[in-house]
Amino acid sequence: MLELFKALADPCRLRLVGVLLNAELTVQELTQVMGMGQSRISRHLKILAEAGVLAVKRQGTWSYYRAGDANPFFCAIRPEFERELEQLPERREDLAAVAQALEARRKRSQEFFDRHAAQWDQLSRTLLPVPEYQESLLDKVPEAAVLLEIGVGTGALLAELARRAGRVIGVDHSPAMLDEARRRLAKDGVQGAELRLGDMNHLPLADGGAGCVVANMVLHHAPRPETVLAEIARVLAPQGTLLVADLARHEQEWAREQLADQWLGFEDGELKGWLKGAGFSGITIDRVSSGNGAEDVLLVQAVKT
Repeated sequence: MLELFKALADPCRLRLVGVLLNAELTVQELTQVMGMGQSRISRHLKILAEAGVLAVKRQGTWSYYRAGDANPFFCAIRPEFERELEQLPERREDLAAVAQALEARRKRSQEFFDRHAAQWDQLSRTLLPVPEYQESLLDKVPEAAVLLEIGVGTGALLAELARRAGRVIGVDHSPAMLDEARRRLAKDGVQGAELRLGDMNHLPLADGGAGCVVANMVLHHAPRPETVLAEIARVLAPQGTLLVADLARHEQEWAREQLADQWLGFEDGELKGWLKGAGFSGITIDRVSSGNGAEDVLLVQAVKT
């Protein structure tokens, strides 16, 4: 308890905790949000992490900080602590800066895919090969009146999904990608698939509007994966199925620049934690490995409770 009080007895550290209760951010992003130098931010983060207030997740040379649960006393007082944070004079500006940082992540991703839409299929296969997993993913797709694919890209998977549902909707945040998908669907003679421009954090679909949602290799591009999963839960009907195919945790740090990856894959445990927090149950995770140098793929299935 004494360590906790010492750690929180600083206005800057109070602001830092308040910021990291709302997002998982890097040191560089925190310097922009807080308007402070890196050495000062790093010193405050070290004190808070040692007190168990913050947790850090390292991916390559990047470290992501978030509110932690290693200090039982902090967990106990956290609800009241969060309410009192609203009284900080910088609170509104801090939250606005967090929103700007997350929007910058989203914008970088959209601009990247708009630039590389025409070459995306070849680019992704060449730079970061993965084992053949599509058939295993399709085998898990249930019958559904409405199936939603998030991050449809060039439409490579949408034609197959269209054969497994009465109505298929594909959403992507890149207009250029949607143009590529339209051309592919027309070439393949796929009828009835609807394409919509939209962001995975704010899906253009009514509450409970889909019986199945498929997110194929998109979650590692999300600024906040847990927010995306909560949004998916919103658009899923009760007992609806979520299917995710994404990269297992890896160390190919260059993928951030060359493939616009926000995250270097995921651990089973963090995916399960996010899914449970979003209201999913019946969670299963299968790992697909090739053994030929390709990165492992996680196939996740969950049901909205």
